[in-house]
Amino acid sequence: MSDVDILAVGCGPFNLGLAALASTVDDANVLVVDSAEEFRWHPGLMFDEAKLQVSFLSDLVSLVDPTHPLSFLGYLADVDRLYPFLVREDFFPTRREYEAYLLWVVRRLPSLRWRTTVDEVRWLDEAGVFEVAVTTAGVTSTITAGHVVVGIGTEPALPQALSTTSRALVHSADYLTHRERAHAAGAVTVIGSGQSGAEIVADLLEANLRGGPAVRWWTRTPWFAPLDFTKLSLEMTTPAYMDYFHGLPEETRDRVRAGHWQFHKGISSETLERLHDLLYRRQLLEKAQPVQLRQGVAVEGLDALDDGGLRIRGRHLDTGTALAHTADLVIAATGYRPRQPDFLAPIADLLHRDSRGRPVIERDHSVAAVPALAGRLFVAAAEAHAVGVSAPNLDIGAVRNARILNAVLGREVYRLPRHTAFTSFGVTDDEVVPDVTDDDALDQGDH
Repeated sequence: MSDVDILAVGCGPFNLGLAALASTVDDANVLVVDSAEEFRWHPGLMFDEAKLQVSFLSDLVSLVDPTHPLSFLGYLADVDRLYPFLVREDFFPTRREYEAYLLWVVRRLPSLRWRTTVDEVRWLDEAGVFEVAVTTAGVTSTITAGHVVVGIGTEPALPQALSTTSRALVHSADYLTHRERAHAAGAVTVIGSGQSGAEIVADLLEANLRGGPAVRWWTRTPWFAPLDFTKLSLEMTTPAYMDYFHGLPEETRDRVRAGHWQFHKGISSETLERLHDLLYRRQLLEKAQPVQLRQGVAVEGLDALDDGGLRIRGRHLDTGTALAHTADLVIAATGYRPRQPDFLAPIADLLHRDSRGRPVIERDHSVAAVPALAGRLFVAAAEAHAVGVSAPNLDIGAVRNARILNAVLGREVYRLPRHTAFTSFGVTDDEVVPDVTDDDALDQGDH
């Protein structure tokens, strides 16, 4: 016997959604642990006007159970904001409202434990369970679990070219903590595009209009590209495409993934329009500090200056020209990388890996392993190499969690959506033209 059926490590939206779906299943015993003091969701980028890039239906539960009591609509009804949301006529909640929804769910789930760090995960072969060492408020204990779901999220990533100990470099994840400092600076450079970088540049341009800093925006991408959220393109984020992508050979998956950059490095059309409007309004000002937008430029290094600022060195990719300028503050909108689950070290040799050292992921999001661990360890949002661009998206969370619960409980607890795309991603047997060999061609020529 184990203490819990599922121990979920990390309480972001995905494992929170797992606990939410499990909360209405009598025999699903789930415990979610997180080292944080309380639930927070991207506090460093919680601009008042920022909106989700997915519909409210991409909440924790609705895409597999729209009648679930912990849906976003259930939240709106409970706080008596259902009609105002209807009249608003916008399917995309603000990030602040979505966080309020997540906190509403947190308050309704007794299966969450905060201030708890997972130290290591071991497998007890004779008992057939995981033994998990955890520390809560300085006290170490163990939890036995039949299954473990790792959903520890990502951490800010800085490329080697931005390596510096200078306080003048700030990652975009912490921007709002340094917002006043940025607005008061003489010159600020934002490196990297994507939605976060664009929202920070828009905020800096607003400050620039009020007499604030000079602003430079450098990005390696060949243009300030929009998020490709057109209707049929969005079918690339559906379970149908996820299953198709999972079935491709590893080498093909890696090649195809490189072409999906606009899904995570693009900028919403609304933000692009806002940026252009701010730039247009600057033309009416006589003494605004200068602004520069430069695409197709790679940063090659940062040099700390005696005055506390930074010298940014780069190269214009089309011409090969070396470029440089100085700034009081550099904001690195350079994305995130998966956190490493060091606590899995005791079972690392039992897990299967691909040619690049990544865990092999099964269709149900479990990690392929030796027979005893098959279907026992799962990952959330750390399997983009196996399921494609949808892995970190909120709109796949409920489906992934339903698959995990179905696999753990050995039955269809939640019915999975069967028709999620109009596009035919794979090929069917009746479409395939048999290969004609040279011998066949010669035989046909004889008749």
